[in-house]
Amino acid sequence: MCGRFTNKLTWEEIVALYRLRKPVPPHNLPPRYNICPTDPVDVVTEHDGKRDFGPMRWGLVPYWWSKPLKELRAATFNTRAETVADKPFFRRAFRRTRCLIPASGYYEWQDTAGGGKQPWYFTRRDGEPLTFAGLWDEWKNTATGETLKSCTMIITEPNGFVAEVHDRMPVILEPQDFATWLNEGGKTLLRPAGNDVLQRWPVSQRVNSSRAPADDPSLIEPIAVSA
Repeated sequence: MCGRFTNKLTWEEIVALYRLRKPVPPHNLPPRYNICPTDPVDVVTEHDGKRDFGPMRWGLVPYWWSKPLKELRAATFNTRAETVADKPFFRRAFRRTRCLIPASGYYEWQDTAGGGKQPWYFTRRDGEPLTFAGLWDEWKNTATGETLKSCTMIITEPNGFVAEVHDRMPVILEPQDFATWLNEGGKTLLRPAGNDVLQRWPVSQRVNSSRAPADDPSLIEPIAVSA
């Protein structure tokens, strides 16, 4: 799974990469180095051929959920590519409401010989942003009448490079795939990225805690680890 990622893209980079509708009010986008499930995340959607950008809860709440949000204990921040079209939580969103999730990199954890977990930071080898394939939905809180937009990230089997650390990876879309995913969907894009797309390095175990400060850039600095 992918349960933590970073986003340090500027507003200008977001507008250019995703070709957002204009005029678009500028957003203040501080760098975030420890984005966790249930946090708000920045998401790109498309309506009538025009792309919008805004925050959503990371952890999908399906439109039909009838209980209080605190009773939703399922881990819905990821969904598997192999089953996304059939799972009740995600199948409607897969057919109707797809999105793009911008990122700069993401973390995965590797079991160590001593029984601990060593975090690794993955980012693009070419220095470009990452874009994850996502789904979104809108839920109404019947008690308050408020609506909540939420999203999930689609994960797939790893390529050979990622498999050295972890058994899953996010679906990474290339710019030429954005329109196809947003408008047509389908499972053909839900495949592992090529072995030459990503790079990785070990980082401090401080990021093992979801309470590590999101504004701390040292979380992604490489460290030395014993063989």
